Amino acid sequence: MSKRVVVFGGTGFIGSYVANELARRGYDYIVADIKPCEYIEIDRFRYCNIFDEDAVRETIQDAEVVYNFAGLANMDDAVRNPVQTIKLNVGGNLNILEASRQMKVKRYIFASSTYALSHKGSFYGISKLCSEKLIEEYFNEYGIRFTIIRYGSVYGERAYNNNYIYNLVSNAIKHNEIIHDGDGEEIREYIHGSDAAVLSVDIIENNKFENEHIILTGIERIKRVELFTMIKEILNKNLKITLQNSNNNHYKITPYSYKQPTTGKKLIANPQIDMGQGILECINEIYRKSQCSDTP
Repeated sequence: MSKRVVVFGGTGFIGSYVANELARRGYDYIVADIKPCEYIEIDRFRYCNIFDEDAVRETIQDAEVVYNFAGLANMDDAVRNPVQTIKLNVGGNLNILEASRQMKVKRYIFASSTYALSHKGSFYGISKLCSEKLIEEYFNEYGIRFTIIRYGSVYGERAYNNNYIYNLVSNAIKHNEIIHDGDGEEIREYIHGSDAAVLSVDIIENNKFENEHIILTGIERIKRVELFTMIKEILNKNLKITLQNSNNNHYKITPYSYKQPTTGKKLIANPQIDMGQGILECINEIYRKSQCSDTP
């Protein structure tokens, strides 16, 4: 019999991919969130507000594994809403963590970020690092085994506000222009949501990842300006690319900062979806949604 798994925030961007991968492998899983989405079967969805402690405990009853993707997931939103960010990301995580202790959950998987390792992460990075330290202390005091996954540069064909490439392609199609708040020399290691999900579920099938911090990004390093050029070539149109060369709050080459207390092991993907194919999926989905909205 497969493990029973609960995915908090499972109708969100990365969480929905992970829920789909759990379904593909035949897990008995529940997606706990405040609203359903088109990517999750409705019979697998359960409404749960992470600030409702009784509801959280009821949701994870008999669960062996809990994933936590819940909370605010966009760094720019976090800068605009620092109080809400800490309440959601730290307070919400603490509620799920405490319920997991009470209900004797065997494994706690937390969706952190590479920004937890960076002085560029602002309130978002702080909220993730604080949550990581709480999880570590719950293991020290109560023995709850954990894996912290620090995701970086995940993309896919699903329309979410924290899906950078999808939103970039969508705006390029609508406005025939890419406007970038930087010089384009920033380097990222993108990984498709489906590939990230495969590794995220592999983690609960191998105890070597217990009580570890895992860095989960792609294996191909690409400059932002190269990404823009790739999108331009795939769209096959005279796309204007504007680089504003401003000093934004995001990192240029690496998110890591000196004197961070906890390092992580990098989990390497064997990607099934390369960048070109992934961008093409985004374009196809954007046009599909556009045609659906135009249908009377």
